[in-house]
Amino acid sequence: MSSRQVVAHPYVAGRGEDRILRYTLAERINHWVSAISYIYLLVTGLGFWSPYLFWLTALVGGGPTARFWHPWMGLLFFVSVLLMSIHWRKEMRTTDADRAWWKEIGRYIQNQDDNLPPVGKFNFGQKLWYWLIFYGAILLLLSGIGLWFTESLPWSLRFLRYAAILVHVGAALLTIGGFIIHVYMSTAFEEGSFDSMVEGTVSRPWAREFHGLWYDEVSRQETTRK
Repeated sequence: MSSRQVVAHPYVAGRGEDRILRYTLAERINHWVSAISYIYLLVTGLGFWSPYLFWLTALVGGGPTARFWHPWMGLLFFVSVLLMSIHWRKEMRTTDADRAWWKEIGRYIQNQDDNLPPVGKFNFGQKLWYWLIFYGAILLLLSGIGLWFTESLPWSLRFLRYAAILVHVGAALLTIGGFIIHVYMSTAFEEGSFDSMVEGTVSRPWAREFHGLWYDEVSRQETTRK
């Protein structure tokens, strides 16, 4: 039996016991604003990208509606990413514990969490996703502005439109790949991760199993307050 299957039992059974705050209400609201706006951009962007996928725009009111809201949702997404940076930037720095964890990534893929080095609030994979979405959002914003106001460009600078298209599509595809992995990891691979972004709390066994260094830090803070 894998360690994820072992830890699932105390997590599910422990919903009524003492739990640890993992994400504040502000962090959770901003995360879901970011997620919803990104999904909207994903659906409409794929619809604009290929005529074979244009039917996706019907899910959000049709082509003209999608064309109007796509750039505005892009701005909302970028603001949410900036707020995410305010919340988590310090915790996203790479540490020696992250490097040790990354060297053992094979054990993580094989569900051998009990043989992994302990990590802080976020493991190295989550940090990679954060930086991908952070820099991806910057590239998407800059290239998106170029596409939004392309008609205002003088003829001599129209080549910037083609550069913006390449950057926009490239950044979008990279973030889409990361998004798929992120959703899979937080829902199916690391049980309890998705629930923590809904409820804000996790059980102590879950915290100890998946984020041992963070659990130790929280425990020390609790002891100090007492």
